[in-house]
Amino acid sequence: MSNFIEPIGKLINSFTKLPGVGTKTAQRFAYKIIDMSEEEALAFAESVINCKKKIRYCRVCGNYTDMDVCSICKTRKADVICVVKEPKDIFAMEKVHEFSGVYHVLHGTLKPSENVGPKDLNIDGLIERIKEGDVKEVIMATNPDYDGEITAMYVSSVIKPLGVKVTRLAHGIPIGSDIEYTDEVTLSRALTDRKEL
Repeated sequence: MSNFIEPIGKLINSFTKLPGVGTKTAQRFAYKIIDMSEEEALAFAESVINCKKKIRYCRVCGNYTDMDVCSICKTRKADVICVVKEPKDIFAMEKVHEFSGVYHVLHGTLKPSENVGPKDLNIDGLIERIKEGDVKEVIMATNPDYDGEITAMYVSSVIKPLGVKVTRLAHGIPIGSDIEYTDEVTLSRALTDRKEL
């Protein structure tokens, strides 16, 4: 960012760290903030800091929450658990309005090439929930890519001996895509047409 004075260069550089934000977009964001009133800029900065201070993981499912237990875990029947890679996948699933169970966030997928194994994911927490509760079905809703498939098969192999039905979202979701970016119709069809593993 050598063409910019230091404060603008640093701000642009900070924005480029966000996913999908290139240099041009980062410049537009930076100029927008410079054009804001001081009150607006402080409110913007405060909202970022507030999120970092208040948002944590639900102690039950691993979703983002500002409480000890998220509202989904507090209010829904826990006999069906939908397992997702990360919290933003829950938001995508909730847009469909088809699922009335609870979620479990793995916080990643198995990646043997990067030494990410079962102990690096929230799999033990899922097993605990199954052993403690009256879980009838676990839906594997990891992304339909290589890592997501390996993770779904591994988790399934660990859960099946516990006597719980394990299903996988149907492949209405294109292979190699992210659940986060899947449209509601495709996601709804995939949820409805899920198959047992």
